[in-house]
Amino acid sequence: MIVFEKVSKKYPLGNFALQNISFKLEDNDFVFLVGPSGAGKTTILRLILGEYPPSAGTIMVDNLDISDKKFNQFEALRRRIGFVFQDFKVLADKNVFENIALALKVVGIMPEKIEEEVKKALELVGLKNKEQVFPIQLSAGELQRIAIARAIVGNRDIILADEPTGNLDPKTAWEIMKIFKKLDGKRTIVIATHNTDIVNSLKKRVIYLKEGKIINDHHQGGYDL
Repeated sequence: MIVFEKVSKKYPLGNFALQNISFKLEDNDFVFLVGPSGAGKTTILRLILGEYPPSAGTIMVDNLDISDKKFNQFEALRRRIGFVFQDFKVLADKNVFENIALALKVVGIMPEKIEEEVKKALELVGLKNKEQVFPIQLSAGELQRIAIARAIVGNRDIILADEPTGNLDPKTAWEIMKIFKKLDGKRTIVIATHNTDIVNSLKKRVIYLKEGKIINDHHQGGYDL
């Protein structure tokens, strides 16, 4: 469960990224964060990840108060959270297998377990025969599949995605969303997006933000403009 209670985020220059927002995500929820650029979507994702603290309010992730100044379990928290970036952030000098395995090596998983987990993730994203291929040989859609595999490997129970289809053509974007749909009901998934067609078609929960405030929060909603 993820809970934001009266959360604000103010930057040093005085501008607010978020203003007094509250919402609750149950385990295995599938949620879209939508709204114009600068609305606060990415800020919400980074607050969940614990990249920086809120200026005010409380953030709970699975009964852990990560907004508490004394909270010191961020490394353990991030082991449970996978993050998918718009620009992939795939390492060019490592092959597909190595890119995904790195997420497990840094937390000390045994080599035999790493191979098992990576192969499972590759099969889920449709890259099971691409283990030894390097990123330069892959399309944008395949690079995003690597990013998703890296985010889900190791059975992370929260997946955050920041504009995961933003650099993709419409057909490829839908192929990527089919991967997220496979995870529906198995992980908590929070996707920040501008993709109106995908949001309107999938009819998932939609939190609409504008100028750092929640304007609408609808279950089985659409992209309200």
